[in-house]
Amino acid sequence: MYEAMVTARHYEERLQEEYLEGKQPAFDISAGPIPGELHLAAGHEAAAAGVCAHLRPEDTVTATHRPHHVAIAKGVDLERMTAEIFGRRTGLCKGKGGHMHLFDPDVNFACSGIIAQGSPPAVGAALAAKKRGTTDVAVSYLGEGAISQGGFLESLNLASVHDLPVVFVVEDNDWAISMPKARVTDVESGAQRAKGFDMPGVRVDYDDAVAVYEAARDAIERARAGNGPSLVEVQVHRRMGHFMGDAEGYRPTEDIERAKRLDSIERLAEDLRSEGVTDDELAEITDRAHQRVEAAIEWAKDQPEPDPDEAFDDVFVTPPRAQVVPDGGGDRGIVDAVDVPPGSDDDIGGEDR
Repeated sequence: MYEAMVTARHYEERLQEEYLEGKQPAFDISAGPIPGELHLAAGHEAAAAGVCAHLRPEDTVTATHRPHHVAIAKGVDLERMTAEIFGRRTGLCKGKGGHMHLFDPDVNFACSGIIAQGSPPAVGAALAAKKRGTTDVAVSYLGEGAISQGGFLESLNLASVHDLPVVFVVEDNDWAISMPKARVTDVESGAQRAKGFDMPGVRVDYDDAVAVYEAARDAIERARAGNGPSLVEVQVHRRMGHFMGDAEGYRPTEDIERAKRLDSIERLAEDLRSEGVTDDELAEITDRAHQRVEAAIEWAKDQPEPDPDEAFDDVFVTPPRAQVVPDGGGDRGIVDAVDVPPGSDDDIGGEDR
């Protein structure tokens, strides 16, 4: 768990450096080696490591728009994930998904930029596991700002009705984007949501990886045994803005400083020292993690960018051929679409399609 957390923290800090290159002094979201938005999860590491330590590659995990710490803890390929973030052809999704839409079927991991979007797919994976008669489980991560979303509440209901092997993990960093939790949520603890759906709900009040591990163990063992879903909320702390470039003018300075003092990594390091792990051993883990991150970033930056024409590859389905006729004003417009049987004279095949 310590190595996963150290890896995730260094990864986020290095991505921050790479992302800001070329975007200053006037912030330009399209400039630099990582274009677009970037949401980092420094301060959330305990919620990922403590849960994913119990999981197998066959288990499914869905994460949020702040996904890297969970992806690392679940075992997502670090080089291909980094290439995806840099928009390179060898990325997990060929550079088309970016950092909020990672997908690694080798370890059953996915994430999305849509709030609470991961809950329904996680329930689907849990339903599939139950129908197949396996002991696989699913885990759905979401933020405290998402616990009133319809997709999440409907997922809780369906999981409870069918006793599905799924665990919902709420990461509470106190801020729903720029709004304090108390202004947007009707309950003090997201774990209270479980009461309305007849499932266990527990809250870990501080970002302690060992405490998260113990809470997650009970929930995941319950799911594997066929005893249904659970909800676990973990108090974490956002050490960076909601997104890179966020000036955080809405956030009191003392809250930012407090988040930086509450370091789950140092907390776990102290636990390890109390169990006899030496500083040299901890430094060796840190060095190994840093080297892995640096190697992944350098590899990703050396990868080719996609050809613009590749935007037309990997679409869901080839659109039907359309009938194009004059619209009466001299222009040509699509007035109807017809299905064209494959192999017919009107079929556009191969690359022409």
